[in-house]
Amino acid sequence: MGIFMILFTLLGGITLSAQSSINGALSRKAGTLETTLLTFITGTLFLAIFILFFGQGHLLALLNAPKWQLSAAFLGTLYLLLTVMAVPKIGVIAANIAGIAGQLLAGMLIDHFGWFNSLEIHLDGKRILALVFMVLALYLIYRGNKRSAAEKELRSRTNPA
Repeated sequence: MGIFMILFTLLGGITLSAQSSINGALSRKAGTLETTLLTFITGTLFLAIFILFFGQGHLLALLNAPKWQLSAAFLGTLYLLLTVMAVPKIGVIAANIAGIAGQLLAGMLIDHFGWFNSLEIHLDGKRILALVFMVLALYLIYRGNKRSAAEKELRSRTNPA
């Protein structure tokens, strides 16, 4: 079962990258907020149909959840909005690596302190090294993106179409 969860998460990451790229392109034409709204309206409709056929019938239990747990919906919306804003400026890979690095950092803190009733897993050298490598990867990708953009700009100036 564990291998399937890893594969499902891998598939989720693949679809997230595709979505980031498509949303970034759409936001240039329709606008950032409009693109984000379309994504959430589509997701809401899809999930409503999915709940209708596969739901457990506990939708109203959301009203009894602690208010801090409901904040996750706003955090997800903020994540998508920030990603839609970032992709056209820094590219898909840089935006995704930055998002993953942020997730690693936040996850390490949440695990270390056991916040939000999570399992307590203390911070160690391996975890810190993993974060350092992610930040290094982000730096190298971002620098490469800037160089590619500068070269493209130079070519367009020297070879006008």
